[in-house]
Amino acid sequence: MSTPQFFKRSALATLVSLACISAPLQAQTATSNQLVLESATMDLKADPCTQFYEYANGEWLKNNPIPADRSRYSAFDEVTERNMIALKKIAETAAAGHDQNRAAQLVGAFYASGMNEAQIEKEGVHPLDATLAPIKAIGDKQQLISMIAVLHKQGINPLFGFTIDQDAKNASRYIPQLMQGGLGLPDRDYYLKNDAKTKEIRAKYLSYMTQMFGFLGDKPDVAAKNAADVLALETRLAKVSLTKVELRDPQASYHLSDLAGLQKVAKATPWTSYFSGVGLTQPGQINIAHPKFFAEADRLLDRVPLEQWKTYLRWELLNTRASALNSVLVNAHFDFYGKTLAGTKELQPRWKRVLASIDAHAGEAMGELYVAQFFGPEAKAGVQEMVVNIKAAMRDSISKLEWMSDVTKQQSYKKLDTVMVKIGYPDVWRDYSGMQIDKGSYVDNIARASEFEFKRVLAKLGKPIDRNEWGMTPQTVNAYYNPTMNEMVFPAGILQPPLYHVNADPAANYGNTGATIGHELTHGFDDEGRQFDAQGNLKSWWTPQDEKKFLLRAKAIERQFDEFNPIDQLHINGKLTAGENIADLGGLKIALQALRQSLKTKPQAAEIDGLTPDQRFFVANAQSFRSLIRDEMLRMKLATDPHAPDKYRVIAPLANMPEFAEAFQCKGDRSPLRQGAKRVNIW
Repeated sequence: MSTPQFFKRSALATLVSLACISAPLQAQTATSNQLVLESATMDLKADPCTQFYEYANGEWLKNNPIPADRSRYSAFDEVTERNMIALKKIAETAAAGHDQNRAAQLVGAFYASGMNEAQIEKEGVHPLDATLAPIKAIGDKQQLISMIAVLHKQGINPLFGFTIDQDAKNASRYIPQLMQGGLGLPDRDYYLKNDAKTKEIRAKYLSYMTQMFGFLGDKPDVAAKNAADVLALETRLAKVSLTKVELRDPQASYHLSDLAGLQKVAKATPWTSYFSGVGLTQPGQINIAHPKFFAEADRLLDRVPLEQWKTYLRWELLNTRASALNSVLVNAHFDFYGKTLAGTKELQPRWKRVLASIDAHAGEAMGELYVAQFFGPEAKAGVQEMVVNIKAAMRDSISKLEWMSDVTKQQSYKKLDTVMVKIGYPDVWRDYSGMQIDKGSYVDNIARASEFEFKRVLAKLGKPIDRNEWGMTPQTVNAYYNPTMNEMVFPAGILQPPLYHVNADPAANYGNTGATIGHELTHGFDDEGRQFDAQGNLKSWWTPQDEKKFLLRAKAIERQFDEFNPIDQLHINGKLTAGENIADLGGLKIALQALRQSLKTKPQAAEIDGLTPDQRFFVANAQSFRSLIRDEMLRMKLATDPHAPDKYRVIAPLANMPEFAEAFQCKGDRSPLRQGAKRVNIW
């Protein structure tokens, strides 16, 4: 699925996940008191002032070991596990042909092909033959770039990325976007760092590639040479790739040009062949997101022998499709990406992996079946009310900012008032009538679905912006803010217990879902989102003085997170996580303010389970972040994820909130509050 170039994932996203499927609505029938918060998961012996994460989650942390087929386990994973079963029933019913609507037919056929293990085992790597043959036949550079275009259409992304998306500085139109890419490891630093752990991972990556080339029929010495050639090529690309921190600057990924300008950046690359290959003869203006990368890619295309490029394309094809092939390839792929990189002990069962694939390639068809059973109007109405209250609290908060001028405040109100909010599922379901899915080859279905999506995105060029499009499927347990659309999106999947309860005590709902709403809203005003105006354009709307004051506050939150050392000698990267950290703090403060306002018109019990509304609010928020994570996955997250580890997303905001210290009467040495200028207060 195409996502906006500056797409903002939710605070609650996982770095590596399969289908994040949500809890069925039936779970919302529990009584109100049971839905306040999960007191049985708390450790009441812990001091809430100094051990709040353990206080809110201690018993849960003791009693919920990470399942063998996961690299982490969290409140979101609880929802996922519980409700994958519900989605499995939907897919099995569709595969049996009991429902004849188009969505059910598509999902049913896709699921049946993925579950036909006997055929998949029998086919081995042969489903790739039709693509391997033209790679083998490549005879010159023009044919090479044309083949890269063919692979891009099939959802395989060698060398660089391409999509059609909004022009960041003219968000009312779509333009082609060219981006850095082509790496098999999670980040450029995996190729460039020389600590013992990183070198070990590179060695295992080389071994994995050698093994996989052997499965394609290469002799051992040839397979080893091919693996070394691919690693050398990817390392060259890594050296000119922007870092994760650099990629957070939207200005750094915006360089408007055209085909003639692109040809000047990458002189030896036959770009007309590429654009013709993807079906775009007149690309018009283009965003060359990372010119330095494309200049180096051009040098490599000119200097690296053609046979090595053919080897690289074979690798990209095999590595991308491996998880859909027979068990030998699936297990080899999992051993590296699952065990080595993420620490996962066991491969997930086939039905979960197939559901994840359908979610990725035909997610709205599955979503249409899902919401018909598991999302009702009561949940949508309750969330809409919270959104209204939280936006009002944000406006009130802005009005009281001492560091912001009236001029910038007026622009802030304008942006706030125009934020579009999408809840549950799209108003218009995606038309999959042109997607050819049958009960035959699973890999062919994936390839055809990928090409269908590529063509759908390509067709946006020259058309008005589709304000109804969703960047997540309805069943996704997640949320996002998209700055070029100036919109917040909350799929049905995240609006389920224990993350949201229709009949719950408001303090619990505002502490988890309310804080998520506040988080996404704050993304419009974080260090990235604040650079986009009310219409979604990458355009400054701040006075220079206000911008300077904001950046000083943002720097303070960077320093706070730089201090945290979750494992080994690895610290959280305050610059990488700055946007999410700003959103966590702002979202929590705004949600609490909205809760307090709502209680003035809808009073609730002064105490439930011995906790005041403010205390329940903070406990519910901490419980939404309860999680355990394997060491390998934690190391990868620290290197690549713009979200801090969950524990620190709870304790860090509280260290900046006097409201928390007051709620739990934390005084003196027991107070978690940061002192003086160290305390962060932005929104």
